[in-house]
Amino acid sequence: MPISQRVLKQVAAVPVVLAIICYFFWPSIIAPDHLKGTKDVLQVAKTIPLPGDGPESLEFDSQGEGPYVGVTDGRILKWRGEELGWVEFAYSSPHRDNCSRHKVVPSCGRPLGLSFHKKTGDLYFCDGYFGVMKVGPKGGLAELVVAEAEGRKVMFANQMDIDQEEDVFYFNDSSDKYHFEQVFYVYISGEKTGRVIRYDMKKKEATIVMDKLHLPNGLALSKDGSFVLTCESGTNTIHRIWVKGPKAGTNEVFSKIPGPMDNIRRTPTGDFWVALHCKDSLFTRVFLSHSLVGKFFIKTLKVETVIHLINGGKPHGIVVKLSGETGEVLEILEDSEGKTVKYVSEAYERDDGKLWIGSVYWPAVWVLDKSVYDLTNNVVA
Repeated sequence: MPISQRVLKQVAAVPVVLAIICYFFWPSIIAPDHLKGTKDVLQVAKTIPLPGDGPESLEFDSQGEGPYVGVTDGRILKWRGEELGWVEFAYSSPHRDNCSRHKVVPSCGRPLGLSFHKKTGDLYFCDGYFGVMKVGPKGGLAELVVAEAEGRKVMFANQMDIDQEEDVFYFNDSSDKYHFEQVFYVYISGEKTGRVIRYDMKKKEATIVMDKLHLPNGLALSKDGSFVLTCESGTNTIHRIWVKGPKAGTNEVFSKIPGPMDNIRRTPTGDFWVALHCKDSLFTRVFLSHSLVGKFFIKTLKVETVIHLINGGKPHGIVVKLSGETGEVLEILEDSEGKTVKYVSEAYERDDGKLWIGSVYWPAVWVLDKSVYDLTNNVVA
């Protein structure tokens, strides 16, 4: 047999071999990693349903009221307690006619990270289409605050945090090429189009403090305001950007996290809770191994299928607590079977120790009492 024919037969056999391997080993390929030292307790969290999908971020005002949450249809809702429930507080866009509870409509906007300015009572928030916006204490239609930085349009504002003393805030622009609806393309493609931006509220100036990031998602300031953390979801890396003191203008790796991250929130004591969309798996490591692999998957599969595979065939919930000084993992809480908590986007710890949890897709928030997880600040092995 000629060499060319033998080669062609060998090449033709490759898809067959791959199909056989996938058939027998598929559950192992997409199964989420097993992490040591976790507490499988999130399933006992109290569920508070919403009249809208995707409470991606949570915030409380200076009176302790809330939480306020941004949902898929472009509104910000406020929780008024068990008797009054959720009420409409604000919205991103005046164009409300075709807004959908279940599907993002670009003209309606998509509120993401929320942050109150304590001096004014204004609620600032990142919108995944318009930029950084704000609305007054009485709510209503929000106004645009930041639409570009250093000549480049803000396409995908994601999470922000305000330095209450300096009257500046920092936020992630997850991509300067794509909007919120392309988030999974940004994640899988490997394109480093994200950046961290500083905005001076008095001078009304926006400057880039870090760029060429692969989907920077969550962002939070340290308790003393000396550094900013940005969660680069595409690499499972949290970067520490020094903004004050002798190290100002430099950055370093703060922590490595076992899965694609969403938002990060500082605790009352100065540590941080990081929300994970899911845990890593062999599948996620393969498609993130090279941009061509990721682009192949996103072109050949539906987004819903990609989300299903990234989640290991079933959505689950996981949050990680980090030391505010060293970045060491102190606590990992999860709902490994996704019985209650799914698609976690944020974990917000209150002064009373209760952990409020948001979701980028699910129509609910969850509340976990401190007595359930009993933090001891022991480093997870």
